Amino acid sequence: MTFFNQEIAFFVHTYLILILAYAILIMSSYLILAYLSAKELRDYLKRNSFIDYDVLLTSGLAPKLSLIAPAYNEGFTIEENVKSLLSLNYNQYEVIVVNDGSKDNSMELLIHTYDLVLTELSFHQQIETKKIRGLYTSRNAAFKKLIVVDKENGGKADALNAGLNIAQNPYVVCIDVDCILDKDSLLKLAKPFLESNEQRIIATGGVVRIANQCIIKNGRLIEVNVPDVMLSRIQVLEYLRAFLLGRMAWGRLDGLLLISGAFGAFDKEIALLSGGYSTKTVGEDMELVVRMRRYMLENKLPYSVRYIPDPLCWTEAPEDFKIFKKQRSRWMRGTIETLGFHKKMFLNPKYKLLGMLSIPYWTLFEFLAPGIEFTGLLITIVFFAFGLLNWHFFFLLLLFVYAFAIFFSVIALYSEERTYHKYPKQTDFFKLLMAAFIEPFYFHPLAVYAALVGYKEKVLGTKGWGEMTRKGFTKKE
Repeated sequence: MTFFNQEIAFFVHTYLILILAYAILIMSSYLILAYLSAKELRDYLKRNSFIDYDVLLTSGLAPKLSLIAPAYNEGFTIEENVKSLLSLNYNQYEVIVVNDGSKDNSMELLIHTYDLVLTELSFHQQIETKKIRGLYTSRNAAFKKLIVVDKENGGKADALNAGLNIAQNPYVVCIDVDCILDKDSLLKLAKPFLESNEQRIIATGGVVRIANQCIIKNGRLIEVNVPDVMLSRIQVLEYLRAFLLGRMAWGRLDGLLLISGAFGAFDKEIALLSGGYSTKTVGEDMELVVRMRRYMLENKLPYSVRYIPDPLCWTEAPEDFKIFKKQRSRWMRGTIETLGFHKKMFLNPKYKLLGMLSIPYWTLFEFLAPGIEFTGLLITIVFFAFGLLNWHFFFLLLLFVYAFAIFFSVIALYSEERTYHKYPKQTDFFKLLMAAFIEPFYFHPLAVYAALVGYKEKVLGTKGWGEMTRKGFTKKE
């Protein structure tokens, strides 16, 4: 019996040590990324402090862009958002809105608001998509940049591929139609394509922010406010951490695996050579970036993927748990699918930093983390039930993790305050600070649960996106 007790004690001790080691490993990685992000953010601001974007605006060398905005049941926001896309501070671009078989009044609103008529536009269908029912342009010269594609429903990736087929320009900007863009967003997103020399820039991405409770008028962001609903308020913090303290660092290392589907620019030729967006995954944004990078590496072509820290794009975040769960479970399924499609790259030196660092990191800390955390919780409950838990060590571990979570959120808030300062009201700052204290008890368990639902859906073979109901942006005169 004594030997048995010693075995149990050894197992409990080993389990606690492993949990502590994993926590230290993930926290250390976050701190390293935060340090690299701070260096990159400082260097970026220094490099761009004297940039006159009006010069790029009037330059004949400015890259020609095609904006592709898939739309499915976006009637609440589509008029406002298309206005935003048509009024950007850029000369050489077209806007392609792809109505992906919407069941609401999205198409009727577009036809009425922008005076659309059926037109004959020739294009080369390089990627197979669902049937296109019609192409529309406006009779109003003010909307001459706008092309609306009405097609059968095939999902977001299929809609983006239809846009790729129709796009006439060498660079495409893929954007969620429910997003509001900063007026200079295209100027800043296009600049890296002009700066390339030996390396071909195949993609650039920008920061996405939360627009809930912000004031939008005529497609423009008028006033930034912190969301009233706690679930979306904490997502403001989450996005600050992800973009300012995460992707900045991966951009510096040139190891980005993901450019947000909400707003990213791509070299159309490389996107087409790579096969376009995959309809076999709900994580088509991440999968395309990985596949484009893999294509360049396998063909030994020098390339780079750039990241823009400016807050260029504002989007609506879920305000209730049902919609939030659909979004996050889909994100997890997309992660699993992308890592599965490209498992050959895992720890493969042929793929350089991507294979040796980016994909292993994403596997360990994005894909496996919710499962590890849930397994740890179950084992803890078993230990508690049998009186095996070392309460002193357990509570110290909990306090350590909780303190770090708050500390990391405060770093993100500090970075935002010292750089772009988009939340100028003191009350907004304190709302976000209080949210940092609440997040570990409220938001984090919900996010882990949604990720576990993603595991389950993947095992069961769930394919769909799930309907993402929009409430629309706050509008005031």
